[in-house]
Amino acid sequence: MLELVPSFKNKRVTLRKHTLLMRYMILINLIIGAWYLYWRWTESLNPQALWFAIPLVCAETYMFLGGILFFYSIWRPIERNNKNLSALKPQFLSKNFPSVDVFITCYNEPSEMVYTTAQAALSMDYPLEKLRVYILDDGNSPEMRAMAEKLCLQDLQRPALQEIAETIQIQKYLRQSHIAQLNAIKKDLVEIEGFINSYRLIIPSDHQELKNVLDWLNDLRPNTISDRDWIICQTILGEGLDNAIVHAHKNSPQEQSITLEIAIFNYAFVLRIWDKGDFFDLESHLKDLNDVEEDAEHGRGISIIYQLADQFFYIRTDDEQNCLIVVKEISPVDAQDEKEKYQNYLQGLKQLILSDSTNSQSIIDVYEKKIKELEDEVNRYTQQLIDLPRCRYIARQKPKGRPHHAKAGNINHAIFSGETNGQLILTLDADHIPKPNFLQRVIPHFYRFNIENGCYELNHVAFVQTPQAFSNLPSDDPFGHNAHFFYGPIQQGKDGMNAAFYTGTNAVLRREALVQMGLQHFSDDYISNENKLEEFEMIGALSSISITEDMNTAMRLHATGWRSIYHNEILAEGLAPDDLRSTLQQKLRWAQGTIQVLLRDNPLFKTGLSFGQRIQYFQTMYSYFSGFFVLILLSCPLISLGTGLIPVGSFGVDFAWHFIPAYMLNRITLWISAWGISWRELWRNEQYMIGLFPLQIQAVLSVFTGTSIKFEVTPKQRQSGIYFSLIPVQIFFFLATIMALIWGGFQLLFYDGLSELTYFINAVWCVYHLGLLWSIIRAAYWQPEEQ
Repeated sequence: MLELVPSFKNKRVTLRKHTLLMRYMILINLIIGAWYLYWRWTESLNPQALWFAIPLVCAETYMFLGGILFFYSIWRPIERNNKNLSALKPQFLSKNFPSVDVFITCYNEPSEMVYTTAQAALSMDYPLEKLRVYILDDGNSPEMRAMAEKLCLQDLQRPALQEIAETIQIQKYLRQSHIAQLNAIKKDLVEIEGFINSYRLIIPSDHQELKNVLDWLNDLRPNTISDRDWIICQTILGEGLDNAIVHAHKNSPQEQSITLEIAIFNYAFVLRIWDKGDFFDLESHLKDLNDVEEDAEHGRGISIIYQLADQFFYIRTDDEQNCLIVVKEISPVDAQDEKEKYQNYLQGLKQLILSDSTNSQSIIDVYEKKIKELEDEVNRYTQQLIDLPRCRYIARQKPKGRPHHAKAGNINHAIFSGETNGQLILTLDADHIPKPNFLQRVIPHFYRFNIENGCYELNHVAFVQTPQAFSNLPSDDPFGHNAHFFYGPIQQGKDGMNAAFYTGTNAVLRREALVQMGLQHFSDDYISNENKLEEFEMIGALSSISITEDMNTAMRLHATGWRSIYHNEILAEGLAPDDLRSTLQQKLRWAQGTIQVLLRDNPLFKTGLSFGQRIQYFQTMYSYFSGFFVLILLSCPLISLGTGLIPVGSFGVDFAWHFIPAYMLNRITLWISAWGISWRELWRNEQYMIGLFPLQIQAVLSVFTGTSIKFEVTPKQRQSGIYFSLIPVQIFFFLATIMALIWGGFQLLFYDGLSELTYFINAVWCVYHLGLLWSIIRAAYWQPEEQ
């Protein structure tokens, strides 16, 4: 019943309340429903009116199969609870927070509406330097561009951003100052380099060079070093050189060179001998060394150096050279010239500088490397200042004759245009205003704490979807926009099977997942059609094969192994269509897009999906075929009242014994599965499920016949008017149902053409249909209350 995920109890996953009761009721409901259908097919059909009876039982069968799919989809509804990002234990340091790009997609919405959304996005509780807000204007409106620029300037006036800018400027100025100081002493460094280069000698790998080397060494002898110490230094140099020639360069050609570097301090003599032979393990050799070898004078002088030197090492550099480093402490005598004393320090200083950079040959090399590092830092701080504006505007070119893929193309262009690079992407419709804690609540779902490494790391979640909620709904919601059932038990059930749907807004997606999935599908498209290369930036992430890009994108992510999460907490509120034309336009687009996905990317045959994921996606697609069967259900009582025929053998006790338990159990199971959601909202949802049957039929026919379907943005402002012309079929059935009731009553009273039981059952059926159809008829003339 209870699942604990990951450590430290930052997150908790539980089954939704009353899930066990719901499961019992589902099993009983399906058993009774199957029993009812068996009776309907085998014993109840009226042989006198099979043309009437069989379509009705087919409609009932379709609804029962839809019920099986639906109840399976909500079998495991889960609830997730997690801590805020800043409250995780162990602490998740803000410097490690992922960068987030907010994509506000718009086309022809008022700039004032987008301004409100973008301003709220900029004000979310998240580190300023980690958050960018992009207005993706597919309409390329001058007003929208001007609004984005204005909002950007306003945002830059935030005290926190001003403080960040000042800090960056200071750091940049310090490095520029350091560069100026280094440039000022460059000429002096060149002169110094010329002097101290005399302490460096390159010779062939030849014993005959020993006399020249010793002469060179003697020329460098300062007056501050004693004879005894100098003889030791000469001996160390001779033995080290002999070791390089005889052993390191044993198999090397004679022209192979050896580099000698000497640093003479007042209290130490440092010798470096560079060779290009194989690596020699000095430490292992010293462990086996017991005494001076008998032939040490002939090239095996490691033991002599070991006795004479205070420290010595044999290292291998990145460029595959070896360096013998020998340090001999010396006891200085008084210098006759104070200047000479400091010259010793000067040439020794070079060795100290170069000791941190074994690949550098001169102080000038180190100097130029330091300059380059400082310049890179200046460029980095300059880029940080350039990146400081957090509100950006992106509009894409739309050449004629090329597909643009609507909202999917708009988002994909932003991903691949090079202007965005956030690890996570929050997608918002133009009217959906995020709450300040949106990112704090959602981002923890993308991370897990790795106990072995002691840090947070990304998991395999591709997106986190949150509910869609609306701030402009009247109390009676005449258009059925309240979606607590979908953004509740249904999405929680999908989440329980790792099949939570992405619904286009109020969701955070992982860029890596989108790009990886998109490139995989793009490569398949390109193989079949090379012309797709021209569309890459518009089809390389979100799916573009349907006008409902969101659902298909989620399905593709699931098929490639990514996970999804549904976070059941309202974190943004938008504007629902508040006129019938906009409502029908939106719902038609959803229906057409879903059927498109069924035909072009059928989940039942898609590789990579689990069984549960296949059912979750197919169940949504299956539901849009209900319009044909609703038409049958609405017609049946009209036929019965008009002709006196009934679809069953009789409406007697046998019918009641089978129908009433099946119907009541179905209603009760639905109410339990929707625990906590008002009956009024459930009734409104059912009204629109039935009332939109002509739209569902239109959607299926338009897709199957190949009718061109254009993506139309749902208007965000009320379109005033009376819209009876949009629902002629619903009005016809409403009036026909009333006429059937009147005609049936007339027959009952005056012609005895109907039995009382037949009229009563069909009258109840008709009243039920009138109640279902009334909602959409009322919505056609509904007007908001005047403020």
